[in-house]
Amino acid sequence: MKKHNFYAGPSILPEFTENQVIKAIKDFSGTGISIMSISHRSKEFVAVMEETMFLFRELLNIPEGYHVLFLGGGASLQFAMVPMNLMNKKAAYLNTGSWAKKAMKEAKNFGEMVEVASSDDKNFAYIPKNYKIPSDADYLHITTNNTIYGTEIKEDMDVEVPLVADMSSDIFSRMVDVSKYVLIYGGAQKNLAPSGVTFVIVKEDVLGKVNRTIPTMLDYKTHIEKGSMFNTPPCIAIFAALQTLKWIKNLGGVEVMNKINREKAELLYNEIGRNKLFIPTITNEQDRSIMNVCWVMNKDFTSLEKEFLEFATERGMVGIKGHRSVGGFRASIYNALPKDSVEAIIAVMQEFENSKA
Repeated sequence: MKKHNFYAGPSILPEFTENQVIKAIKDFSGTGISIMSISHRSKEFVAVMEETMFLFRELLNIPEGYHVLFLGGGASLQFAMVPMNLMNKKAAYLNTGSWAKKAMKEAKNFGEMVEVASSDDKNFAYIPKNYKIPSDADYLHITTNNTIYGTEIKEDMDVEVPLVADMSSDIFSRMVDVSKYVLIYGGAQKNLAPSGVTFVIVKEDVLGKVNRTIPTMLDYKTHIEKGSMFNTPPCIAIFAALQTLKWIKNLGGVEVMNKINREKAELLYNEIGRNKLFIPTITNEQDRSIMNVCWVMNKDFTSLEKEFLEFATERGMVGIKGHRSVGGFRASIYNALPKDSVEAIIAVMQEFENSKA
């Protein structure tokens, strides 16, 4: 039976990426040595690093004055590195869920953290609008896609202060106007590569302005100067990221990827809306994520939740149980998830509905 992987992260990667990594583990770039064992200073791996940075720039149309970094520690370390490097006195944060709250917690260690708005009142089932940002904030931090709750900021904001974004789970799913941000970061284990590498896109002229001493390893300037090789980088994850970027480019680029993603999301949301057993958790269509689709049983059928989960699992649907803070179901339909997997889960939903008719 074919398995359809809807895990929220680590999650599905392109088959092309998996196959290329398997080859490189056995013999990297014709060296006769596994990528697990080769020096990160070797000319073969240096070429991987350079090409990965180049494709990041090409696919996202990153302007001059920005650097692409590959670091460790996940997005969770960035929750602290961002304010450590950018906050002098005050920073603004938009609270749209668990990951935003974790970032806010770390920011409090470095200055005044201002929560400009929150959707906590409705269990983060919407994106706040029409809030005021302090004009003297060193930056505004947003989380563009919220994997747990299924909301997404799908357009680049125009704000009067420097903008920072956690794009862990929607990077390369849509075109981004990088010039509107001073820093974009994310863990790779959603849309790019296996866990272990974190990408950072940072505007150079925003750095070096804080009054505190920054530990060497936590200073973005360190990694810029050393080309992301101040210490040994996560080589396998970076190599995998390169393969995924090649895959996206071969498909036609990020705009084509976005078209495919929107088609997949529309199919699934339409079925949730049509099927009498289910209802979406995000009622405002504008706020719905195209990466993480969340739904629950209709109030008249809540007793069937466990039964549907078992029914779907038996038919090859993997990882669709919703997060414990939301319940219900979640299908993470990241870039690498094929359309036929979306069609498969829709067929299962329809089969289950018919069995209860």
